[in-house]
Amino acid sequence: MPSSHARVATDAAPRYAKQLASHFGRKIPVEERPDGGRRLTFQTTDVVLEPQDDHLLIRVTAPDTSSLTAIQDVVGSHLERFGRRNELSVTWGEPTEG
Repeated sequence: MPSSHARVATDAAPRYAKQLASHFGRKIPVEERPDGGRRLTFQTTDVVLEPQDDHLLIRVTAPDTSSLTAIQDVVGSHLERFGRRNELSVTWGEPTEG
């Protein structure tokens, strides 16, 4: 299954993780993790949000590359819209097979 990640520079990572989870949680299952992160489940695609001190780590695992690309676009565009004032930018790493 292909996977990819993005490290989004921000000092408000917990807030953005919570905001994304709350937004998507209206339509999909969201699991709050003990480490403060969140797992979002889009049908067969998992998105893990891991807030760090200076960035938000986003990891996506999907059944195929087209699903991976689609979820990257959805999650990335939402986060950039939520963080427009702070000029957040989401850049995904190259997909890997895992």
